[in-house]
Amino acid sequence: MPTNIVVPELGESVVEARVAKWLKKEGDAVSAGDALVELETEKIDLEVSADRAGVLASIKHTEGADVKVGDVLAVLEASTSAQSATVDKSASAASATADTAGDAAGAKADKPARTPARDGNRPGPDVKATPTARNVAREEGVTLQSIAPSAGRRVMKGDVLRARPAAPGAPAAPAAPAAPAAPAARKPPVSPASPPAGERVEQRVRMSKRRATIARRLVEAQHNAAMLTTFNEVDMTAIMDLRARRKDAFQKQHGVGLGIASFFVKAAVAALKTFPQINAELQGDEIVLKHYYDIGMAVGAEGGLVVPVIRDADQKNFADIELAIRDFASRAEDGTLTLEDLKGGTFTITNGGVFGSLMSTPILNPPQVGILGLHKIADRPVAQKGQVVIRAMMYLALSYDHRIVDGREAVQFLVRIKELIEDPALMVIS
Repeated sequence: MPTNIVVPELGESVVEARVAKWLKKEGDAVSAGDALVELETEKIDLEVSADRAGVLASIKHTEGADVKVGDVLAVLEASTSAQSATVDKSASAASATADTAGDAAGAKADKPARTPARDGNRPGPDVKATPTARNVAREEGVTLQSIAPSAGRRVMKGDVLRARPAAPGAPAAPAAPAAPAAPAARKPPVSPASPPAGERVEQRVRMSKRRATIARRLVEAQHNAAMLTTFNEVDMTAIMDLRARRKDAFQKQHGVGLGIASFFVKAAVAALKTFPQINAELQGDEIVLKHYYDIGMAVGAEGGLVVPVIRDADQKNFADIELAIRDFASRAEDGTLTLEDLKGGTFTITNGGVFGSLMSTPILNPPQVGILGLHKIADRPVAQKGQVVIRAMMYLALSYDHRIVDGREAVQFLVRIKELIEDPALMVIS
């Protein structure tokens, strides 16, 4: 009996996706758990897997097609399922027989080489891996079943790269040096050779679902909110000195570096408690004041900006926040952020300073009514007690929805952030 492979539920407010890549082609035999197709949504990319063994009989939507939740992507025929099951059972029986014989004999010549394949966290035939990891594995000639996933999660790009020197199978080893040449062969289409002098070249590239959604939401934010931005500057010297004194001990104790982001998360939470209307949402003619603090941290990913959320940030210490931020950055790069990671949020922090931005006006992340922009830390001359001194300075920007937040409150919010950052002890004793 044929089975329809459909677009699954994609999460809160996500109803459409784009077929990014088919990992199987028509006529391919598949096992239960095999990834069939990669879908690109406005928030994350995800794989759709087969829930049973069979043959991929027909593909209903080709790569690049837009699909909605519930649409049929492909049809899986079960005509070979019984045969697959027989093969699997035979293989299992043969393996069990070989293991028993090996134990009885003391040691078989091939037994030591096969035992490690079943040890540790090494995944079986239904291995879970990110799209990036699968692509790299194909390019490098690495078998995913030979790789142990890090931290019990799906196999990621880093796992594949670490497995390259130890690719299983001695006969395949001599061919390994040729593998790195494969990615280089695909670079010319991305970076074409310079056109002849005088030739005017244009390239038309379709927007990804994420980029199209970012464009739409940014325009909506400007059209649907009375958005203003207020600025201030903060002396980062105290934070920089504190980090210099404590970074080694912090790293040793918690296994993560002490950055500046955790200080601003802590300061933002404290300021939001003082000015709760900036941690609110407008619904019709009602203001919804939120007495919990889910802080979104904007992260630049390959496919566009994403904003994973640190839940209950007021209940986390500096190490918890730093670990969460590092985890978000790693999973944004590997494409393993989930919809749950990106859902909700009551206030957002974005750091353009990591790219060298000196000053900018961040755009609201609806339905939130406030976003804090951090910028480059630069040594600048400032006047202190009648003298000009060089200090590590940063410009801060707060964009806010003037329908809920008055200018006085926005300015005072930034002033409170400034006070806490310039005297970080206040975050402990206040």
